[in-house]
Amino acid sequence: MKYIITVVCVVFAFAKAIAQGPPITADKPIMLGGGSFTIKTLTEIRNTERGTIVYTPIMLHYLPTNNILVALHIPYTTYNLRDVDGSGLADMKIMGKYQFYRKDGTGKTFRMVAKTLQTLPTGREIDVMDISTGKYTGYYGVVAGLETLKYGISGEIGYNEMPDGTLDEFRAKLGFGLPLLKPQYPNKQLNLYFEYNSVWLHERDWYQLLYSQGVQYALKNITFDLAVQLPLVQEIDADRALNYSVFLGTRYTF
Repeated sequence: MKYIITVVCVVFAFAKAIAQGPPITADKPIMLGGGSFTIKTLTEIRNTERGTIVYTPIMLHYLPTNNILVALHIPYTTYNLRDVDGSGLADMKIMGKYQFYRKDGTGKTFRMVAKTLQTLPTGREIDVMDISTGKYTGYYGVVAGLETLKYGISGEIGYNEMPDGTLDEFRAKLGFGLPLLKPQYPNKQLNLYFEYNSVWLHERDWYQLLYSQGVQYALKNITFDLAVQLPLVQEIDADRALNYSVFLGTRYTF
């Protein structure tokens, strides 16, 4: 059943349409103009049966051209878990994107992006997925989406490889967005997001399907994000199950 859910989500994502503004927990293939720079953060407060983790990354994104993005994520984390607690630098990440397909129409655009995310083992080995594993991982995926003036959908599928660990995973993401305000200049947006995240860790035989409900406010070149993420399906060790995550973010582009 879990594999069917993942496949259906991915196919639907590629068949439909991303709302105005970037998604919160998902990703999008839309890029700004070459030479633009974005600094952002998206703090996650993750509450699990094992304990609570607070993850705060500083993310620096630069577009040397209008179809290439490079980024550095420098994260700080605090954690109070059943078996360990502490704080410090989490695993740093280097991201690259290349937009290899673009088709524009009246009031809409469809784009596809190849994406890689290299995670460096700079954090303590506390075995927390996507935050601090103390091991190198390499993620490779494709993001696609059709954005219109009225609504949008984005989809992503990829594989995250951990050569020296057991957290290899297949990922699939689906994000729906709904702008509540008409397009205007200067930019002013209020967007709702409905986002799904599917993760299958085949070496541990774990599976999660998570749902996020978010709201985003954008004014000119500043954006504020708020989202709550809850589990829909969890086939995972009981002491690792997610109860909820809260995301608080902001970004500034210049």
